[in-house]
This record gives sequence, C-alpha cells and structure tokens, in this order.
Amino acid sequence: MLNAAGVPFEVVPAYVDEAAIKESLKAEGASAAHIAEVLAELKAIRISERFPDALVLGADQTLAVGKETLDKPASMADAARQLERLSGGRHALPTAAVMAERGSPVWREIARPVVTFRPLSDAFIASYLARMGDAALQTVGACEVEGLGAQLISRIDGDFYSVLGLPLLQVLEFLRAREILLR
Repeated sequence: MLNAAGVPFEVVPAYVDEAAIKESLKAEGASAAHIAEVLAELKAIRISERFPDALVLGADQTLAVGKETLDKPASMADAARQLERLSGGRHALPTAAVMAERGSPVWREIARPVVTFRPLSDAFIASYLARMGDAALQTVGACEVEGLGAQLISRIDGDFYSVLGLPLLQVLEFLRAREILLR
C-alpha cells in the first residue's frame, strides 16, 4: 500500500514472538484492539531502537468474533472452521499503526472497520479453500479481501485500507504533518 501511494520505505522484520504475546494478552482478557496496538507498538519500537534516526512504522491487525480474538488458521481444517464461524456474521478487524523514533512511540492510530460475511455454504467453503491453497493459512479468517476473499464479504463498514491491514490515509496524513510528504 505504501509503495502504491508513492511512499519510500524499507521493510525490516521485527522478529517478535507474536503468538506468545497474543497468548499472554488473551489470558489477561485484552481486547482484540489492544492486542493489535501492543503488537504494532512492539514492532515499531524494536526496529526504532536499531535505527534511531529512522521513523519506523509498525502495524498489526486482529479479528474479533464477539469477545474472542481469532488467529491465523493452523491448517486447512482450521481455516474451514473459521469460515464456518464467520459465515453470515459481522466481525471487527481492529487495525493498529504506530510510528516510533529512538525507541519511543510518537504517533498511533487504531482503526476499527467491521466486515460482514455473507452466508457461506459448505460447498463454497471447500471450493474457496481449494482455490486459495496455502494462502488461506496466511491471514486470519482465511480471507484476503483484495483477492478471492472478496467473495466472502457482503459489506464493509469503515476504512477499506484498514481492512487490508493498514490505516493508510491516517499514516499519509501523519507523514504530511511531519513534512516527510508534501502537503
């Protein structure tokens, strides 16, 4: 998204144990939005400590079904179970972005789009997962809305870019405010 928007950047992996952090936060009763925010902040801070002169963006997204936060499916059977669970319902996709400098956060945004899945038949789920293949295991809910996953969705309330995983418009506004991008 940043590349398509003309923003120069470099990807540097943060190497955080997301699964352990999520498990700990879930055990404490943290909301899906808080989990996304903590992970985004941790990623940004970790990299900004290594590159103190850089402005670092960390981002994360979770999927909330009621008070439960789902994780990426561990198997195709798990992906099918997630899709069955999401079928016909509304689900929040809290999406957090945090900018950090010199190891400290300097900006944050938490978007809260809501996605409504259409009712999905067992036959559709099986066909969809066969077409998606292992890519279904790379995203929570086995859904990449920018591709074949668009067929799962009947409605999006909120920012489309946030559904894709980054509150892009707010990030761009912050970069303009900091005069990194032209106004």
